Amino acid sequence: MDIDLSAFHFLRPWWLVVLPVAALLWWMRRGERAMPGRDSQIAPSLLPYLLVRAPGSRGPRPIDLLALMVAASGIAAAGPAWQRDEPAFLDNVAPLIVAVDLSASMDHADVPPSRLEAAKHTLRDLAVRRAGAKTGLIAYAGSSHLVLPPTDDTSLLDLFAQALSIDLIDRQGRDAAGAIALGARVLAAERAGGTLLLLTDGADAQQLDAVQKQAQAARDMQVLVMAVGQTGRGQAGIDADALRDLAQAAGAPLGSLTGGPDDLDWITLHAQQHFRVVQDAQPGAIHWKDAGYWLCWPLALLALFAVRRGWRVTWSACLVAAVMSGAPLDAHAGAWADAFLTPDQQGRRAFEHGHYDEAAQHFRDLYWKGRAAYEAGDYPAALTAFSDLDTADGYFYVGNTQTRLRQYDAALAAYDQALSIKPGWEPAVVNRGIVARLLEAMSQEDQGDQAEPPDRSIQDKTAHGGKMTKVPVAQATSEDVWLRNLTISPARFLRGKFAAEDAARGAKP
Repeated sequence: MDIDLSAFHFLRPWWLVVLPVAALLWWMRRGERAMPGRDSQIAPSLLPYLLVRAPGSRGPRPIDLLALMVAASGIAAAGPAWQRDEPAFLDNVAPLIVAVDLSASMDHADVPPSRLEAAKHTLRDLAVRRAGAKTGLIAYAGSSHLVLPPTDDTSLLDLFAQALSIDLIDRQGRDAAGAIALGARVLAAERAGGTLLLLTDGADAQQLDAVQKQAQAARDMQVLVMAVGQTGRGQAGIDADALRDLAQAAGAPLGSLTGGPDDLDWITLHAQQHFRVVQDAQPGAIHWKDAGYWLCWPLALLALFAVRRGWRVTWSACLVAAVMSGAPLDAHAGAWADAFLTPDQQGRRAFEHGHYDEAAQHFRDLYWKGRAAYEAGDYPAALTAFSDLDTADGYFYVGNTQTRLRQYDAALAAYDQALSIKPGWEPAVVNRGIVARLLEAMSQEDQGDQAEPPDRSIQDKTAHGGKMTKVPVAQATSEDVWLRNLTISPARFLRGKFAAEDAARGAKP
């Protein structure tokens, strides 16, 4: 959090109109002091012995206390602020796309076990560090291809990341300009302030002008370049000069992959700073922390003095209670929360604090009940909630949940329903395409398995004199087949996808 006392201001300044009211009440003190027993039926000679504060004595009077409480309440309600309110997970909010170079040189082992494996390991750790944030994946060599749009599903991201290999793209080269242009198009659909990270061990000098042009065209996207490999090892070493030229052309910071936690800190710090700069440039993007609640404590102390015996303005405690009752209640306040917050409000607060199981129990709204159960990993409960919704969002999350439950045909049908309600909706189109291609690849793999018979008859003439003997072939369970297909299919799917995209583009990338 940044503290800037020079930026002190009030979030709701119209509440300051009560300050003149407080001044008026204090001014009325003179009338109360002059005639303390004006409306009393007690003999004036007895009043000095019955009043706690006799006329002329020093010290605060009830009207003083009331004026002070009104003034403090007005300032608290006005919302004094001087501290920016930024979430602690700001670096996880910033969208990020990682572009991995699949050139042949990425197979060198100067960074064990290989440069590509080191890059994939960094991508996996980065996704874990940014849990809950959206991270996308691009692969490029002589051409650039989108592997996965930004997603917060770390398991799906890791599945496709581990399928990357240097033989997935037939075209040779380093199309960094194409990767930047593709990243800019994908991030345009996300929140402003996205970052593109290039994990590469070299650059094409002929592409520097195109890299500079594409980087300048991506107004709100930041480019980072991280060198993968060691220098000073002859032909196997990386070209440090080419990488510096690439970073300069892209206007990007240049880092070196070390395999340690500093790599992740470097990436997340740059992503966070860029996201903050872009967000702050937008109107109304800066949020301030309301510090008015600190005045509740002095107001509570003032309320204690308001109940002293003999004080005429005892109802001032009600004013403090009314002001303090406006303070937010914690979602765990039990009976107090039930008294002041609806179940959906309690569920929303629990959801925002990451207590998804508790949020799912509170929510009555089916969409948010399903969202909470989905985030908590209770996919059957999420499916039950989403299935009762006849909306595009409901069917979309039915598809996501069915995918989690490995019911891919049902997921496709749900995405189709979402698109029938909301045609061309990009999230549904993208997710449906991923599931459809994955299902197709799995189907092709199953057909290949079925081409080999479960049993083979072989003739062993030496042992049985020509007698036919059946040799059983071990059969994998359905779960093992699915896991094996799921491991093999992404690579086959990506190879076919990249080849089809290259063919559609023509001779040049």
